[in-house]
Amino acid sequence: MRLPRTTKRGQGVLRIRELSRSFREGARVHQVLDRANLTVNTGERIAITGRSGSGKSTLLNLVSGLDRPDGGSVEIDGREVTALAEPERTLFRRAHIGFVYQFFNLIPTLDVEENVRLALELNGIRGQAARSRSRTVLASVGLGDRLQSPVDQLSGGEQQRVAIARALVHEPALLLADEPTGNLDEATAGELMPVLLALTRERGATLLIVTHDGALSRVADRVLELRDGRLHGERVPGSGAQ
Repeated sequence: MRLPRTTKRGQGVLRIRELSRSFREGARVHQVLDRANLTVNTGERIAITGRSGSGKSTLLNLVSGLDRPDGGSVEIDGREVTALAEPERTLFRRAHIGFVYQFFNLIPTLDVEENVRLALELNGIRGQAARSRSRTVLASVGLGDRLQSPVDQLSGGEQQRVAIARALVHEPALLLADEPTGNLDEATAGELMPVLLALTRERGATLLIVTHDGALSRVADRVLELRDGRLHGERVPGSGAQ
């Protein structure tokens, strides 16, 4: 079962403090993150931009606990993720975090409903409760009539709708989206974006997006650029700032 949420709207659901991560490339040490800081309030939609290789995906991996930092801390929903042992991080991630990836990461041997229901079953929610919640969220992304369809028979946009439903069905505190429209054509991305934003707002989730999609950046509450290992140039969309 998912852990109880400890933060309320307006409080910091995500706190990144002095976060650092480096990688060795032969004899050279590449400092990807250098004491980065960020506080994200509950319900906010934050877009992170930056050039390829600037560390955006590394940041998401550290936030989710998939990777460990060299220094600093990540706190989500009142828990310091960086202080947890690996098995605890896995359980915390399952309960509190949802993921939407560029390449969908659906399980091809499972149908649409089974892919979504799996997120609930991993949190101990099974049977009729899992089926009901899965079908409700799939209906909300426009796939209520495709429950038993093999996922490899869906279009790219439909597969990403399944991925969004899977990411949100267990009602996570934080949704991490890594280039969620990057594998879609412009028209499909334009149709999908309102679905992603509406569902996260409706379900009270906080959204952290890594994106090159200008349209996604413009509808975020705040936009930051990851540059030289730190988050810079915080601005609200439409301000004209670069």
